[in-house]
Amino acid sequence: MEYTDYMVSKVCQLCAIPSPTGFTRRAEEALMDELRALGYEPRQSHKGNVLCCLGGEGEGLLLSAHTDTLGLMVRSVKENGRIRYEPLNGYTNTAAITENVTVHTRAGKTVGGVIQCTKPSVHVWGSADKMDLEGNMEILLDEPVHSREDVRALGIEVGDYISYDPRTVVTPGGYIKSRHLDDKAGCAILLALAKWVQETGAALKSKTYLMFTVHEEVGHGGSAGIPEGVVEAVAVDMGAVGDDLGCDEQKVSICAKDSHGPYHYGVTGRLIEAAKEARAPYAVDIYPKYGSDVEASLSAGYDIRHGLIGPGVYASHGYERTHMDALNAALGLLQKFVV
Repeated sequence: MEYTDYMVSKVCQLCAIPSPTGFTRRAEEALMDELRALGYEPRQSHKGNVLCCLGGEGEGLLLSAHTDTLGLMVRSVKENGRIRYEPLNGYTNTAAITENVTVHTRAGKTVGGVIQCTKPSVHVWGSADKMDLEGNMEILLDEPVHSREDVRALGIEVGDYISYDPRTVVTPGGYIKSRHLDDKAGCAILLALAKWVQETGAALKSKTYLMFTVHEEVGHGGSAGIPEGVVEAVAVDMGAVGDDLGCDEQKVSICAKDSHGPYHYGVTGRLIEAAKEARAPYAVDIYPKYGSDVEASLSAGYDIRHGLIGPGVYASHGYERTHMDALNAALGLLQKFVV
């Protein structure tokens, strides 16, 4: 499709920018720069959400994605110079172990490291397959440190952010593998929609806004800053893949219900019709362990109709994988939904 290469390039660009929740300034700036380059006039909320009007008249429609990601924070420095860390929202230890990371100090210095369990060598401790990882994970810095004092001499302190190496790979078969496809893929899809509107002059049936939030992973990304006049909001996040779910990595997911309850019946129905009209491969699914920005908006008291879609992403909150087909399906659905 026409915008495939653009979306893939934006996924790669955004995944390469460290943006754990609360440490998103560089990602915010990248989004602002891209929207300006596309001919728009974006603005930011006090807490950092990026907002952009695509045009249109009448009642407002908000499409949101989040640029904040999972990450870690320095909790303490052990006597031996290893880092004990605190996760920023949900992840599994099995998805973190052996990952390369970067510590970001408040002075702007970066220090590399790797996450390991406390007994990682089979030649020393034997197999760790049955080891309880909870409380037995740590970060080894890529510096010759052997004490708390050595670590603090590097400028590392409690509260410093830690980002994962995204390890982004695009395969010849169209798969995209990376950390943080949740939700850098959603951001790329919305940027492609903005590019399409600008290049085609699409006649939008509502006054349409994009909002890129920066606190979704901790639950309040969409809780503030929605423009006056918005009556409907659709989050463009990831579609989970697994168990009895119909979505896969080549489809767009339309969520009917998640852990906060059902999405608006009418909006969900129109999203389904838009997918059919676009001939986009799709699935309607229920995600019992999921929440989204538009539910944060409802919890904050906004009187809106809400919906949720996203490209199918396997191994969510781990080393994730999607496919170019899923990006195209999500974009095609949105193109039909907004006109």
